[in-house]
Amino acid sequence: MACAKVDYYPAAHWRRGTKGGVECRLCPFNCVLFEGKTGICKGKKNIGGELKAINYGLTTSMNMDPIEKKPLYHFFPGSRILSIGPNGCNLKCNFCQNYNISQEDYPTRFFSPEEVVNFALSRGSIGIAYTYTEPLIWFEYVLDCSKAARAKGLVNVLVTNGVINPDPLDELIPWIDAMNIDIKSMDGRFYKKICKGSLDVVLDNVRRAVGSVHVEITNLVISGLNDSDDMFFKLTDFLAGLDPLIPLHFSRYHPDYQQTAPPTPLETLERASAIASKKLKHVFIGNIASDNANQTLCPKCRKVIIERSGYTVDKVEIENGKCGFCGAESGVIGA
Repeated sequence: MACAKVDYYPAAHWRRGTKGGVECRLCPFNCVLFEGKTGICKGKKNIGGELKAINYGLTTSMNMDPIEKKPLYHFFPGSRILSIGPNGCNLKCNFCQNYNISQEDYPTRFFSPEEVVNFALSRGSIGIAYTYTEPLIWFEYVLDCSKAARAKGLVNVLVTNGVINPDPLDELIPWIDAMNIDIKSMDGRFYKKICKGSLDVVLDNVRRAVGSVHVEITNLVISGLNDSDDMFFKLTDFLAGLDPLIPLHFSRYHPDYQQTAPPTPLETLERASAIASKKLKHVFIGNIASDNANQTLCPKCRKVIIERSGYTVDKVEIENGKCGFCGAESGVIGA
């Protein structure tokens, strides 16, 4: 929908409470807010007894990125996508790699959905990626942008922590083409203590997304916190039970924000990859200098069908979605 800058955009998914309070129903925190109070995500506020999306259109970052940077390795490989993100998040991860825009107030600039779509078209982007912090707290804006983008033949990508209630997710998914979802650990205690969130919510939403959109998973591996063999086995079994072709990205952690654990050793990431590769066909290692762990192999003949150097795609051996060597379905979209 077209709009000029709106200071107090009507929020979706909320209900009235008592004594002028409102309950946000966007994510499982279900914040109850009285007059003038703001939700934990910093994007919703009770104004005059109604819930408003005070972050609508306010953008911290806008860049043209390789799709591989999201990371999405099996969705239009080698393409570039306009990437935007809001200020705020509904989790409080003490290791956040983007804490300056997720946990702190950060300067923003307003862009209408039409401006974003036109900019994407002018730059030859395949679409729009909602990313950098947590795009689900930008629900109203992402929905409007996604509809405008779809109307112009652009794709929509979510890079998300997966923390949202079922009804809004079901409303949004028809407009989304691909998602990279963070599974930060397979230990509910980790989510509760380190992220102030719920593992079960994330796993439920991964299940809802798989089969509806292209899904890839990222796991940021942190030394001493989520790097046990047991965790890697549980993550592998969960994803293999959904679809063994789901790409899994183990990402290297470096100390940031409030977390002081040492950088993840390469050996830990290789151990994680070895465990996951027993049941999953596409396992990658990110945030490291080596390219050896970032090649896509055919799920059947195991020859390299996408060759990468960092975020650059050097060669694609896929024809009409099939392996160029043996003809097996590759599971790669847009190649």
